[in-house]
Amino acid sequence: MDQNEQEAPKISVIVSTYNAEEWLKKVLWGFNCQIFRDFEVVVADDGSGPKTKELLEEMSKKVFYPIVHVWQEDDGFQKSRILNKAVEACSADYIIMTDGDCIPREDFVEVHYINKEHGYFISGGYYMLPMNISKMITLEDIENQNCFNIHWLKEMGIPKTFKNNKLTASGVISKLLNTFTPTNASWNGHNSSGWKKDILNVNGFDERMQYGGQDRELGERLFNFGIKSKQLRYSAVCVHLDHKRGYKTPESIAKNQSIRKETRSSKLVWTHYGITK
Repeated sequence: MDQNEQEAPKISVIVSTYNAEEWLKKVLWGFNCQIFRDFEVVVADDGSGPKTKELLEEMSKKVFYPIVHVWQEDDGFQKSRILNKAVEACSADYIIMTDGDCIPREDFVEVHYINKEHGYFISGGYYMLPMNISKMITLEDIENQNCFNIHWLKEMGIPKTFKNNKLTASGVISKLLNTFTPTNASWNGHNSSGWKKDILNVNGFDERMQYGGQDRELGERLFNFGIKSKQLRYSAVCVHLDHKRGYKTPESIAKNQSIRKETRSSKLVWTHYGITK
């Protein structure tokens, strides 16, 4: 094996963030507990202040994986733009995308890695936690995987719902739930993965998109390009920490819906507002 092959990781994980150091620290710690270890983390930072940079410098000394910090000036909500920059910065052929408020279970990267397949992207799920439990989770809880343990969460006051299957299902059951889950396997920004070349072939994210659905529009162009999707909602698991959604406005949703409608009706593959301008 020559030196270059040795240096490129098998997986690049893109983690998006904006001024949320408390959550990001928990997420990076979750990646430090992964069973599969041949990956890098590329932080797609949409204009955070110096505290995020300081956290990444501190965490780089504590985690086993390399952290690449891709930052842009704060210019309002420009997540699609920073994600495109992060895609270009990825050194692996295969990319997992998630958010800086989603703690990955210890098998998260491994599940994406073993299920990846040419001609497909993978759509995973998440388990939404309320604010009080999000704050309560310590780095030790992440190391012990308590925050994925339904008994521990129930002790903390999580209500009993069908969604709990996301955390308790394993083996055959999770395969069945993946197959019969009612949601379409869309590209979900908090937990999806695909080949870098496929993302580049459709020119990445449409940078006109504002909050709400910009990830799904990328998925729709991948479908138009002939890429299929795999549903791994019950086996690629992360817990989603609570946060405010300040950028969600009726205008941004309407704008995004009209872009997505055009993508679907015209079967568009390429966006003129993506990585290549």
